Amino acid sequence: MNLKGTKTEKNLAAAFAGESQARNKYTYFASVAKKEGYQQIAAIFEETANNEKEHAKLWFKALGGLSDTAANLLHAAEGEHYEWTDMYDGFAKDAEEEGFTALAAQFRMVAK
Repeated sequence: MNLKGTKTEKNLAAAFAGESQARNKYTYFASVAKKEGYQQIAAIFEETANNEKEHAKLWFKALGGLSDTAANLLHAAEGEHYEWTDMYDGFAKDAEEEGFTALAAQFRMVAK
């Protein structure tokens, strides 16, 4: 069955995005806990982050996001190119228009 254009495709994309973001948050939280001396709490955050990584991989696979290395390299290059040529430039312009000059500068810095 083809997922293209279905609600299920949208749900998988949202699930992948949510799990990916949760993984990053928990990784950041683990880093803070470690710096504050809470090793056991850091370990729990790290374990939870790894669980979220596996959940994200499940949804990414279902979306057909994994291929051979050549295709993966092409996909990665296209994504990075879009980020530094279009996405972050647009984000910087929006931030500047809204008065967030420091954030605009950060968007531009990341795009370099």
